[in-house]
Amino acid sequence: MQLGIHLPHVGRKAGPDSIRQAAIQAEDLGFADIWVSEHIIVPKGAPYPPSPIFYEPVLTLTWAAAFTKRVRLGTTVLVLPMRHPLPLAKELATLQLLSGGRLILGAGVGWMEAEFNALGVPFKERGRRMDEGIAMMRAVWTQDPVTFPTKYIEAEITDMRMRPHPPYIPIWIGGRSDPAIARALRHDGWHGSRTTVEEAPAVVARLRAVRPEPEFTISLRSSWDSTDDGELRARLQGYAAAGIQHVLIEPMDRELTDWLHTVERVAKAGEGLGG
Repeated sequence: MQLGIHLPHVGRKAGPDSIRQAAIQAEDLGFADIWVSEHIIVPKGAPYPPSPIFYEPVLTLTWAAAFTKRVRLGTTVLVLPMRHPLPLAKELATLQLLSGGRLILGAGVGWMEAEFNALGVPFKERGRRMDEGIAMMRAVWTQDPVTFPTKYIEAEITDMRMRPHPPYIPIWIGGRSDPAIARALRHDGWHGSRTTVEEAPAVVARLRAVRPEPEFTISLRSSWDSTDDGELRARLQGYAAAGIQHVLIEPMDRELTDWLHTVERVAKAGEGLGG
């Protein structure tokens, strides 16, 4: 099982030096990858996310990529329907090329309706817009010239060009709903959250019934704010036994010093689990 770690790009601990330190630390400790989340604009007083301080994810990963050589770079997750696919495709292709092919695109439909409203994107169309957007990005990443008819996204793409093409970008789909599971099975992996060790075997069985090949990645995001390192070790062992191939840990510390110390403990808890 591979182990990833979230970067401190949210809340008062966030900042250029924090992100740089954490990225270098993650690579030095042997983590498989480093991850960022996304919110663009949030309501005042919203219970989640815990802070309106939220560095943009693609730029954050580009910054982190400049200080690392090996760790993969992941999004957990980009809310694709909130963005127009063409500029996003250009940004992601550029990051993939600049980083030497280290990007994993974790993607989801989103849940905060107020955020969609602020961006002028129809909330009830987000699933259909996501599917169309992924297809559009795959088209401009692989075809030259490209023609892509659209139904939901405002675009007119006929005999056009977007170069350079990036190395293949794997797409892992987040979410636990039936549509999210079905969408994940059409792409390169599932990147779930809020799944307990007890729930994991059933989820893995459902996914493997359709996608048994190991190249289809089953990944989980799990937060950790405990002082019990043994509990984390047991959790990771339980996920590995269930067939989870990759776990992303998000420390919940608010101060950078505490965060970096927690990352060291996560690395120790994950020793010997493979990957």
